[in-house]
Amino acid sequence: MLTAAARADLAALFGDRHSVAAAVLSEHAQSESLVAGGLPDAVVFPRATEEVAALARWSTAHRVPLIGWGAGTSLEGHALALAGGVVVDFREMATVLELRPEDRLVRVQPGITREALNRELRTTGLMFSVDPGANATLGGMAATRASGTTAVCYGTMRDNVRGLEVVLADGRVIRTGTGAPKSSAGYDLTALFVGSEGTLGLITELTLRLHGQPEAVMTAVAAFPSVGAAVDCVMAVMQMGLTPARIEFLDADTVAACNAYSHLSLPPAPQLLVEFHGHTAALDEDVSRFRTLATEHGAKGLDWAEKQEDRTRLWAARHAAYRAILASRPGAKAVVTDVCVPISRLAQAVEETRADIAASGIPGPILGHVGDGNFHAILMVDPARPDEIAVAKGLADRMAERSLRLGGTITGEHGVGFGKLGLMAAEHGAGWQVMGAVKRALDPLNLMNPGKLVPGQA
Repeated sequence: MLTAAARADLAALFGDRHSVAAAVLSEHAQSESLVAGGLPDAVVFPRATEEVAALARWSTAHRVPLIGWGAGTSLEGHALALAGGVVVDFREMATVLELRPEDRLVRVQPGITREALNRELRTTGLMFSVDPGANATLGGMAATRASGTTAVCYGTMRDNVRGLEVVLADGRVIRTGTGAPKSSAGYDLTALFVGSEGTLGLITELTLRLHGQPEAVMTAVAAFPSVGAAVDCVMAVMQMGLTPARIEFLDADTVAACNAYSHLSLPPAPQLLVEFHGHTAALDEDVSRFRTLATEHGAKGLDWAEKQEDRTRLWAARHAAYRAILASRPGAKAVVTDVCVPISRLAQAVEETRADIAASGIPGPILGHVGDGNFHAILMVDPARPDEIAVAKGLADRMAERSLRLGGTITGEHGVGFGKLGLMAAEHGAGWQVMGAVKRALDPLNLMNPGKLVPGQA
């Protein structure tokens, strides 16, 4: 609970842009998945870096935690207040500050969403490429090192953030990175903060790399006789050196859910959704090579969508897959998990996961960005059935353990939050303690998003 003095000082800093209303606190205590936390003590809505810096100094003075909030789309409890504190909602810091088309760079505030940024860029011939599906804020995407459907071609947030402005726990404001394409000047602080999940500071500005909008786009959907055949086709595509902009896998259960929810008529079989970007001549060659590979792996009903409206409909259905899967079991909540493995181990990882889910009795459709070895399981449970929740969490833990055994990671894009905190030591060993030491160096009072990502602090 905030003391009377802390409350008065917070009101002096933010006036009517802070709230302790029950509805506002509840809105900022929700998660997209079954991961749950407590209510924050207050929510603030800053408009400038200077306000965030003043808030950090207030936090230090009153020993109150700060938790950053973007669009609330994270899946591992990243933005939930575990022991009270103040949620910092960046919705009013959502401006494009500077566009440098000649350098393919843009400088933005953290509260702008990826879709809003791309609307701003529509007439420039440029685009921001990272597409996690949800219309997440760019600050949140950087904090969680997001990726998504286009990462196989354009990279993740790690590859597309050139620089940051960050407010540290003590109120200092630092800038990381430059506008130059590369640098050898000291530690890569930008990379340190990208993926730090708000545990080291609050991002108040981002400099992002842009890409040219493709001259031509082709999207295909192909049905395969089995999950193994679809995944083997993905491995062949990548090993042949083809560079799809997206290559997504949907198992038969996911296809059925998407057909019902998005009014599609895809064959009831495992599917690949593939998109190629580029110049027309090169695109024709890529399409031809993919057609050959898909046919060799038993693909049926290979259907190409050349019109923008057809492509949009397909990708809208893919992005709605999570909601479609939940709708297939009314009243269900989901334990949502992801892993990422080397491409050579992808088929084994998916097949072992499918067998484990099938034996569990829990519905668990599988989908993912398989071009870079990343796939998800949506484990649906009755929230009133603790036994189902326990089974689903056991499945998720075994997915992570399987991924590590195969040389992969416990999460390819969802991040850690506190949902996967217990798995970090298994992946990083002594390196996890090093992460804790970095946290203590920058946030000795453990006020920045405590309880997430790093080992617990005394």
